[in-house]
Amino acid sequence: MPMKNGQLVVADLTKRSKKGIELAKKLLLEEKIDDLRFREALEYYLANWEILAHSGLLSVACESVGGKIDDILPTQAAMAMMAAAFDIHDDIIDKSLTKHEKQTVYGKFGTEISLLLGNSFLIEGFKLLVDSTTMLPRQKGKLAIDMTKRLLFEAGNAHALEIGFRERKIPSTDEYMKIIEMKAAGIEVDMFMGALFGGGGDGDVEVLARIGRILGILIALRENFIDIFEAEELRQRIAVHDFPLPLFAAMQDKKAEDEIQRILSKDNWSENEISQLLDITLETEPVLQIKKKMQLLMGEAMNLVKKLPNSKLHGKLQAIIAFTLEDL
Repeated sequence: MPMKNGQLVVADLTKRSKKGIELAKKLLLEEKIDDLRFREALEYYLANWEILAHSGLLSVACESVGGKIDDILPTQAAMAMMAAAFDIHDDIIDKSLTKHEKQTVYGKFGTEISLLLGNSFLIEGFKLLVDSTTMLPRQKGKLAIDMTKRLLFEAGNAHALEIGFRERKIPSTDEYMKIIEMKAAGIEVDMFMGALFGGGGDGDVEVLARIGRILGILIALRENFIDIFEAEELRQRIAVHDFPLPLFAAMQDKKAEDEIQRILSKDNWSENEISQLLDITLETEPVLQIKKKMQLLMGEAMNLVKKLPNSKLHGKLQAIIAFTLEDL
């Protein structure tokens, strides 16, 4: 059976991430760690490292402007480490004990070890990024650091707003969408850095940064849709009052809300009830509007790709963009 576009995309991003992730693992394992449990947590995360999209997308952006990824492996490794730090810290915030049927570091080792491990990734990653900027002209090196700080702060602000909504009030759909758009800065920075370190001109860097922002939004929306298909992930999110956007949007419809709340109020959901929950959610007008927005964003990104100089990479970038809507 031929592979789906999404499977091909994931396989390619994984392949593109390999050298950068290997370098990141090597540098992290070389650090002196006295505490055996902390060392065990590090090795556990590295053995199950699945945050490959960031370094893979950086690779695609680099080649899209004519750069060679082997020339900027330290930058790729640095961005991968910082993405991992956010991932580990997010699991603490969300109290995610498992992810993709595996224990998270938080689920296996607890809050303190997870927090310290995330800090280690962040420190190592930023130090490596600063060192890697020496290959750039001085002004571009400063731009790389400034943009990384600005965009990662934006992503962090999004998480803070999200926590505030959980604790104080129920956000509107527009507020929820704004948070997703801010979180997308985490993908924008990868595309920006790939283009900058790949030697792209100002216009190309700007185009790839915008494509990165759109991809970040589409990936986040896709993950929100997927979470309503996975019962265990949905339970975890509901337990911390973090409803996936499609479910939250569907509940803006009063009739749909009553049916959804009836199902969610039960301790256990039957297969039939999960199917009902999906049907109710996906058929509401607010959710259909989210899908329409995704289509418009995809169209914008597809058109932006055509402006990039390396036409050989156009198809690959467009395949990544198209994947975000596959099977939705």
